[in-house]
Amino acid sequence: MDKQVYELKKLWSNKRQLTFQVLNLAMIVFSALMIWKGLMFVTKSESPVVVVLSGSMEPAFQRGDILFLNNAVHEVHVGDVVVFKIKDRDIPIVHRILKVHLDQETGKVELLTKGDNNRVDDRGLYAPGQLWLNRDDILGKAVGTLRYVGMVTIALNDYPVLKYVLVGLMGLFVLTSKEG
Repeated sequence: MDKQVYELKKLWSNKRQLTFQVLNLAMIVFSALMIWKGLMFVTKSESPVVVVLSGSMEPAFQRGDILFLNNAVHEVHVGDVVVFKIKDRDIPIVHRILKVHLDQETGKVELLTKGDNNRVDDRGLYAPGQLWLNRDDILGKAVGTLRYVGMVTIALNDYPVLKYVLVGLMGLFVLTSKEG
């Protein structure tokens, strides 16, 4: 850590090197954002990667699993694991499609979901008066998973100070690292 403080002081006196390192850090951040936006475009999902936050889908998915979503295929079937968002709620929900219903009047496909580890369907989670999900409520269908890797995200959300410390340390190391 003393080495980083020394390098930071040395960097502060060399404005050209400081500018180079700040641009290097900005390039890393913008590259990550471009990758995220690219994934959003390819998968047609506003959130192409999500973390399972509860045990409602056990044993299929554990808390902390990372799911990769794809919303490019419009058709969904009974048994598909989908991530959906309820109006006026911030956190998306990962559950399995229990029933697919075709509304005869409108011709719209409506869905009923349920967590594998839950006793009842999700109608109690939906917005008041809502009995079915619309296809527009679906953020994507789960197409892949990474087991337990999302526990880092859960820890960072449970302890927000840890998030700021980690981001600060990463920025410090990027700024004080030397090329070549």
